Amino acid sequence: MELCSSTTVLKFKAYTSPHSFLSPITTTTSSVSLLQFKKTHSTLHKLSFPFRHFHLLHPPPTRNPTQFTAFASSSVAVDTQKDRLPADIAVTETEEPSSRVRLSVEVPPAVCEDCYDRVINEFMKQAKVPGFRPGKKVPESILISYVGKQNVRKATIESILRRTLPHAMSSVTGKALKDTVHIATKFSDMEETYSSLNCLRYDIVVDVAPVVKWIPENGYKNLKIVVEIDSDIDAQKASEQELRRRHKSLGVLRIVTDRGLQIGDVAVIDISATTIDQDESNVQKIPSAETKGFHFDTEDGEKLLPGFLDSIIGIQRGETKSFPLVFPESWRQENLCGVRAQFTVECKELFYRDLPELDDSLAEKLLPGCTTLEQVKESLLQKCLEVEQTAREQATDNAILDQLRKMIEVEIPQSLFEEQGRQLYGAKLLQIQANMKLNEQQLASLSSPKAVNEYLESQKENITGIIKQNLAVGDIFKRENLEFPTEELVKEVENSIAEFKRHKQEYDEERVKEQVQEILEGAKVLEWLREHAEIEYTTR
Repeated sequence: MELCSSTTVLKFKAYTSPHSFLSPITTTTSSVSLLQFKKTHSTLHKLSFPFRHFHLLHPPPTRNPTQFTAFASSSVAVDTQKDRLPADIAVTETEEPSSRVRLSVEVPPAVCEDCYDRVINEFMKQAKVPGFRPGKKVPESILISYVGKQNVRKATIESILRRTLPHAMSSVTGKALKDTVHIATKFSDMEETYSSLNCLRYDIVVDVAPVVKWIPENGYKNLKIVVEIDSDIDAQKASEQELRRRHKSLGVLRIVTDRGLQIGDVAVIDISATTIDQDESNVQKIPSAETKGFHFDTEDGEKLLPGFLDSIIGIQRGETKSFPLVFPESWRQENLCGVRAQFTVECKELFYRDLPELDDSLAEKLLPGCTTLEQVKESLLQKCLEVEQTAREQATDNAILDQLRKMIEVEIPQSLFEEQGRQLYGAKLLQIQANMKLNEQQLASLSSPKAVNEYLESQKENITGIIKQNLAVGDIFKRENLEFPTEELVKEVENSIAEFKRHKQEYDEERVKEQVQEILEGAKVLEWLREHAEIEYTTR
């Protein structure tokens, strides 16, 4: 249960409450967006990189053509090298939902026969048929009997697929996403067609790079953005609060014996709550409100459940008070929004602060290096101004990105959705592992296909929004022909690799370069959008 908000705009404040019950829902403008395009030198390896650059098909490692294996897998890598076929293949292209294309391929007998001849010739060279010297021509019937008719058929079909796939994929060259090519036709069906008709028919399905449609067209060029800024980030207010916090830390808590709770006191309280219902038999405890020995600073009262502080003002040590409160509709715990509850609070201890006089003599203690109170105030204000500026910029970027994803229509490939989702889930697991030190069994459970799929389903809207956001940014970068200095990319890549090495982490240099490029492109797009957008700031 949290009696005061853990939100702070000062990075050096570092105060967080271990509870989360009485704190109202807050959305801080300084929160980090999932799509973080800030240029963060030497910290790129810590970011959860957005997937935007499509990984298109590249030639796979070449295989020894004499290694004929049954083409039993339905998922294939496609060699972009095409050889000349003795006849043209027929390919019918059909667009399917989610940026997927189906290619229906028909391979004529002439191509099948040519592939069959090649397979026989290769077997002829490699097979060691008893009674025939190596390299000696073996009658075809004897060779097939030795190798096996079914093996020859499977090898022939594989040869046909290997040779015709690059031709079949020609229409989606440059659009097909890597590792998404899938032969939808069962191998047994291909065998049957080949055996009976001496031709081959098969279907390929492949995800292609999605097309972004802006509504309205080029709407991103005339953005009108309203940015809500949390009043807590106001530099003047924040610096005053920080000075007060530091001053309080120098005080001494003394026991109150002759009065009740006042603003400025610290109380140690036990709290419990139950729901209020006309049907008394339906009254239930609220477990998340149960807390004992909670150290409650009354100066954090404005961040509490509305009415809580007022209800316990005047309570004395050893006294118990009971009072009703209603949870606001904006409460972070949805199951409590609008709920009427009866709270019971028992005051165990009551303290007041005996504070030293706030003057120049405290300067060094308040902020090392300062000799006067005015220096302390100026230094704290400067730090808060920096935080405020960063928060304003981040709030602006978040508002722009949120607007962009609402302005596009795009069919997101399933493979792209899963890759982005798994990337986010992986980052989440790393964070959990760092915070909780999971054992192998716990990690295995959280890494199971079931756990991943449940995450993808529960976070579908969020993942989809991130992808749309990324696609919109990438599209703007291309449309507006934006650029960034090559030396900047080189420098950031070097910084990132240096960080990986310093932390003794493995890395793929090419992938690091892609990720750095994504961040730099995103930063350039946001810079361009801020210059061209009409931005209004409001305080909440």
